[in-house]
Amino acid sequence: MSSIPATIRSTRPRSGAATRSTGVLVLSLVLLGVAGLAALVVRSDVTNPPFQGLDDRWLTWMGGPHEGPYAALAAALNLFGGPVGIVVPLALLAFLLVRGRWMSAGFLLAVYLGGNLLVVQTLKNLVDRPRPANPLVRVDHGSFPSGHAATAALLVVAVGVLLVPVARRRTWWLGGAVFTLAMMWSRTWLHAHWISDTAAGAAAGAGAGLLVWWLFQPALARERARVHGRRGAAVDTPSVSQGG
Repeated sequence: MSSIPATIRSTRPRSGAATRSTGVLVLSLVLLGVAGLAALVVRSDVTNPPFQGLDDRWLTWMGGPHEGPYAALAAALNLFGGPVGIVVPLALLAFLLVRGRWMSAGFLLAVYLGGNLLVVQTLKNLVDRPRPANPLVRVDHGSFPSGHAATAALLVVAVGVLLVPVARRRTWWLGGAVFTLAMMWSRTWLHAHWISDTAAGAAAGAGAGLLVWWLFQPALARERARVHGRRGAAVDTPSVSQGG
């Protein structure tokens, strides 16, 4: 009889054991697959893909007038998704390095470099879709996918993983979805992208971020346990004045 509990204990993961979530992997692959499939569809006819009619109708709805609070919001999101937005991940990276959270810093770099350079730029160069006529902001080549939408989704994943407690992540994901949708709207309102570009960008960014998270999950869990262990030791250690 005593051997049965021992066997059960041997099959259970140890407390604090680092594991990878199958759900995170599946969701990441689905999102990346959607972005990749959309890229192949657009690449087959960059000027008139099957959903160009929807893109045209959405762009018509975004026709203007381009002024007032909507213009201010779109301009702010345009800056945040561009050079100004790099301040947030750089500040977070500096914070992690100062705190000695090397694995978290590596995760952040992998999310941004892998998502933006490997996934988004690869798709941009593969598809090279023309942008809508007369964009209201300066843009580079390749409309598909939206780099701003991808960066928004990447930021949501990175901050959620590194800074948001597990108990509050559902609220964070909902807020992050709203933020990403706002970025998607701003890119079409500014005539910088087709709506399908922004949807693919958000899917590619979220998928890349989740995939990197899945890869780093065990290492991040070990680092988190180590940091919490140091904090617990600092709290539990009696001071010199108490040692009489």
